[in-house]
Amino acid sequence: MTLSSDRAAQFERVFTDVVDTMGRALLGKDRVVRLAVTCLLAEGHLLLEDLPGTGKTMLARALANSVEGTHARIQFTPDLLPTDVTGVTVYDQQRGTFEFHQGPIFHDIVLADEINRASPKTQSALLEVMEEGHVTVDGTTHDVPLPFMVIATQNPIEQAGTYQLPEAQLDRFLMKTSVGHPNAEATEQLLMDAGVRDRAALVTPVLTGRDVTTMAAQAAEVHVDRSIVRYVRELAEQSREAEHVKLGLSARGCLALVRVAKVWAAAAGRTAVVPQDVHDLAHPVLCHRLLLDSRAHYGGVRVDDVIDRLLRDVPPPRDRA
Repeated sequence: MTLSSDRAAQFERVFTDVVDTMGRALLGKDRVVRLAVTCLLAEGHLLLEDLPGTGKTMLARALANSVEGTHARIQFTPDLLPTDVTGVTVYDQQRGTFEFHQGPIFHDIVLADEINRASPKTQSALLEVMEEGHVTVDGTTHDVPLPFMVIATQNPIEQAGTYQLPEAQLDRFLMKTSVGHPNAEATEQLLMDAGVRDRAALVTPVLTGRDVTTMAAQAAEVHVDRSIVRYVRELAEQSREAEHVKLGLSARGCLALVRVAKVWAAAAGRTAVVPQDVHDLAHPVLCHRLLLDSRAHYGGVRVDDVIDRLLRDVPPPRDRA
């Protein structure tokens, strides 16, 4: 079933409402807000990496507040244990039975704040639930609610007291992006509103959990022409052979690019993906999936440089096939 024009137009209106509402908290950050909402409706997880004080936590809280559901925040610290995230089985002496006490991961939207400050063992506790939507504790599987999204924030790994996320964990995030410092106009407005201590509180729910599920299903109906599929495949193949790349785009990464492109197209009121959608989303989808070699590090080559070169070298489709 293909998304109709009427439903695409409705999708665009609701998407815009969410972006505008979140814009009350994040002034001048339209693109990063649109990426966050796209990730939500693509049923994926979002990784925000940036310097302290740029609004990573604000973005995550604003997105959580825009959805009428349960929210939780986990402050990752070096002493955080896996059971502090997933929950623990406790013996009830009065009843003589074991009961599972859910951890904060059992919410619709979970903010994993400063995830790279926790130990690798605790970080890995998120891997199963992010990929499969359930947690296994003491041999028993517990499903998390739907919709379910993890928004993780981290500071650059060069800072002291942080642990780099392994590639397997990074690949579970649908997109990775940064917020960046506000522009001059937004900065002045923030200073004028210095009395507002919590801008995320200005965001009110626009979507229910059912709305998120419905819109995700609608986005899945967006048409993807074979020429677009071929374009994504060629980008992946080229990435695996590109200079300075040790690990190229995987099949999971290709699927991620197609999924978010469908939402991006529906958010523009279109019923089909166009090459520009893939181009617009290449950086947030690929940047944490391409692993560069040591020569790139010492030569000052960045992942963004490699992605830019891929987009130049692989021609987008001009005609449908």
